[in-house]
Amino acid sequence: MHLHSHNGSGTNRTPTLLLATAPLLINLLTLTNAWSTIPTSYLPRTLHSTTLHSTSSSSENNIVFRPSEDPSAFDSFQIGTPRIHRYSSNADDSEYIMWYHGRSSQDGDGAGEGGQGGGEGAPLPPLSTGRIGRATSRNGLAWKREKGSVSEDGSDEVVLGKNQEDWWSFDTAHVGLGQVMLPLTTPAVMTEGGVYLMYYMGGSWDEMDVGEFMPGGGGEGMEGTKVAGMEMRIGVALSQDGTTFGRVEGDHSTGACMVPYDASTEPVFDDGGYGPAVIEEELYCGWPDVVVNSVKDRKKNDKRGFFMYYSTMLKETKEKAIGLAMSQDGFRWYKRGICLRPSSSGEKADESSSLDSGGCARSTIVRNASFDEKLQKWDLAEGWIMFYEGVDGKDGKHRILTATSDDGVNWVKGGMALDVGEDGAWDSKAVGSAHVIRLDDGSVRMYYTGQGDGKDGKTAIGVAKCENGDIGGENCVFVRENISWAAW
Repeated sequence: MHLHSHNGSGTNRTPTLLLATAPLLINLLTLTNAWSTIPTSYLPRTLHSTTLHSTSSSSENNIVFRPSEDPSAFDSFQIGTPRIHRYSSNADDSEYIMWYHGRSSQDGDGAGEGGQGGGEGAPLPPLSTGRIGRATSRNGLAWKREKGSVSEDGSDEVVLGKNQEDWWSFDTAHVGLGQVMLPLTTPAVMTEGGVYLMYYMGGSWDEMDVGEFMPGGGGEGMEGTKVAGMEMRIGVALSQDGTTFGRVEGDHSTGACMVPYDASTEPVFDDGGYGPAVIEEELYCGWPDVVVNSVKDRKKNDKRGFFMYYSTMLKETKEKAIGLAMSQDGFRWYKRGICLRPSSSGEKADESSSLDSGGCARSTIVRNASFDEKLQKWDLAEGWIMFYEGVDGKDGKHRILTATSDDGVNWVKGGMALDVGEDGAWDSKAVGSAHVIRLDDGSVRMYYTGQGDGKDGKTAIGVAKCENGDIGGENCVFVRENISWAAW
């Protein structure tokens, strides 16, 4: 395992502290339950009250983060996949950190000379991926963009940029955020010297036929149309401060730790000792969400320490589905097959099944928990809930749906967690890439990416709230928050 950190000078640096920490991490990952992807801090109930309104409101009062108004910024066109951590240093203070990816209006126009974009090559796919940035907040609602380190592609606005130093790498054209985890830290208190672990996806300037991603090859007129950066792969990066990330070189020749399964290059599937699994050929791997298995299940099988849920497209059926991989150390992963796939879209399909008949993607998984009203704290419980993006086979809109599991492997679909906004709303076309955090008063806040029907295609990040905290239950309804009162 190699770890690279880039300083924009054209040479690789290997940070001594990070490299020394990596072997320690591998040992700790399967021994500790102190990893948190949705930290909570037990503070007094908020002094502010939020006004909740209909999930189909056309108001923009629940938008907490928009693309930059600076046209030269890395996130001036689209933003997506918010991942939020919340910490407290004492009973009166808390800090929110958000990582997200963004694309500028200047990205995606082709590789051109030197593979830098804006040239004659094939365009990138129409995604919000590009580079990964960071923002901070005192209340989780009013956000301030933070500078990163000078990345290898010359930007000081990002925490992870395009890989411009290793031409053979999988992430030279664009990168997108999956998940950020922080070991050696309790859910409530940030430990000095903690190390952040970022799972991300990326694509190179290699070109593919657009028809490979469309049923029937895309139809007439699509012959010879190319797209770059679509064969996405998954990588890992480490950081000591959440601002400067160094890539961890994976086992694949491109530096990735997870790649689409291709039977022609891997005729004998390596199950890593996990046992037989049905593995279907894939066209890409992206949007990884990683969780630590429960202590109870890790004692039964220490090889199942970590679960990764990733979005993919199946090569044969062109279905968008969610795959599962397992790991003992968080760095070397083994596929275990598809854990969630689209529902039937046949004539007998009911309205609820059509909500994801066009595809399942971009999931986030959290442990079950109950709120103790007397002690004013959350207690973790067995089992999991998944929030995922369902593509409706009828109207083509994206909605946030749920699924539940007792073991993290076998999933049962639930209902809809958040619908699109009404016609004309900023999020009337799509809501997705959900991330949830549990708050001190027993409620749960959801951050999500929304997109309207406007021709500009811009996205924003909004919030919705479930007041009773019973996420996944019949009585839990996420409704959009009115955050017009929020201030620093």
